[in-house]
Amino acid sequence: MKILDRYILSRFLYNFFSSFAILMFIFIFQTIWLFIDDLAGKDLDLWIIGKFLFYYMPTLIDKVLPLTVLLSSILTFGTFAENYEFAAMKASGISLQRAMVSIIIFVVVLGGFTFFLANNVIPASEQKIYNMRRNIAKVKPAAVIVEGVFSDIEGSDMNIKVEKKYGEKDRFLEDVIIHQKSKSAINRTVIRAKTGELISDEESDIIQLVLNDGHYYEDVDPKSRDDKKKHPFAKAEFETYIKNIDISSLNDLDVEKESDITTDKMKNVVRLRKDIDSLRDNNVRQIRAFSKNIMARMGAFPVPRQNDSLTNESKRVPWKKQGSIMATDTTTTIAQLLERYAEWQRLQLLTNAKNKVSNLLTTIRAKKDELRNRFKFYNSHVLSLHKKFALAFSCIILFFVGAPLGAIIRKGGLGLPMVIAIMLFLAYYFIGVFAGNYAKEGNIHPMLGAWLSVLIMLPLSVVLTQRATADRGLMGDGNLVQRITDFFKKKKKDTAE
Repeated sequence: MKILDRYILSRFLYNFFSSFAILMFIFIFQTIWLFIDDLAGKDLDLWIIGKFLFYYMPTLIDKVLPLTVLLSSILTFGTFAENYEFAAMKASGISLQRAMVSIIIFVVVLGGFTFFLANNVIPASEQKIYNMRRNIAKVKPAAVIVEGVFSDIEGSDMNIKVEKKYGEKDRFLEDVIIHQKSKSAINRTVIRAKTGELISDEESDIIQLVLNDGHYYEDVDPKSRDDKKKHPFAKAEFETYIKNIDISSLNDLDVEKESDITTDKMKNVVRLRKDIDSLRDNNVRQIRAFSKNIMARMGAFPVPRQNDSLTNESKRVPWKKQGSIMATDTTTTIAQLLERYAEWQRLQLLTNAKNKVSNLLTTIRAKKDELRNRFKFYNSHVLSLHKKFALAFSCIILFFVGAPLGAIIRKGGLGLPMVIAIMLFLAYYFIGVFAGNYAKEGNIHPMLGAWLSVLIMLPLSVVLTQRATADRGLMGDGNLVQRITDFFKKKKKDTAE
């Protein structure tokens, strides 16, 4: 490697790793703010919080890495242009493309490494994050109870809602409402109390929920039909009511315990392709089965009867054997058909038809929602598959946006380059977000949703590279304001003449 290539690459790597560290630090703080409800106030060890943030770091790659490449490219070549190093390279016969060769090789390798992260590391980290968020809430039952909403307590069969928690480890509760579930998972028992307290012992597997000054209400499920019509219930008032909650299943809980639930973000390319084929075939079968069911219920599209070759029915002429009555059909409209029946029969026919249509519409609406969710799930898998490849290419494309842009603006440092990099990245990122949402809903193809932001940046990278190579400005060969002024002066002169 020549001395100039080593110099350019070293400057780029310095800006790259510096920008990556700063941006990752910023996004980690944004992550802490995003998951503050899951982490704060639950007496979690710093080791668990640190592992959670460590597992979340790979999922930030799709935001941090493209922005890092864009920013470091603008910083590097902007500094070269500002210090006239780029002019010295051109004077020595070194073009912009030649100066970028060493960095291009690094960015291509970086793109491959990014694909490896997206295909192997990020799915594993997504699985770890999901498991930790799912299990952290089970570590302490008091942590599960969220003020103002109903919360499920693991190890029990009840939902609990409190207006306020206070005291040591949030053990004291105010305005408590409990829905007790029956064996059939139906809320038949409601308990309400003005205050409550959670009493626990480290050596015991039982937590006592002590309720004070409340009411107890329970729907009784009678066996006889006559008693069910009376809707019997039981009601009582209490000064103190104690409920024991068994938490033996939570004492040895591992916050990283694996679950059977997987999403599209937790799968690699091989798994995604396999699941995409299965989901597509399953959706097609669902649609065909539903279509056949609707057609059979409507009766408007009867299945044609196949001819029997043994009796040679295809050669028969029905109207010649059945007489002239069946030769022609004089009924051509629905009104004429209804006139053949009595009034009470017409009303019965119309009522039956209306009920059938109403039932069909209800069935179709329900199936429509189900199919929409199925195709949304399928689209999210296709989108995730192509995003893994698009992320790798985005690093390469954004380098060819940032490097010539830095050479054009001729400004180094963290001022103007940072502003331009953030604006371009926000445009790239939000285009990807909106395209992804449209793709999940089926408004555009999922593949286009994954690649749209990259495809938009591709022509921009080509134009900027051409302009930087030709040593042309960002907006034209000369001053843009002066050219606009000259244009209007010429128009005014032509009008006066």
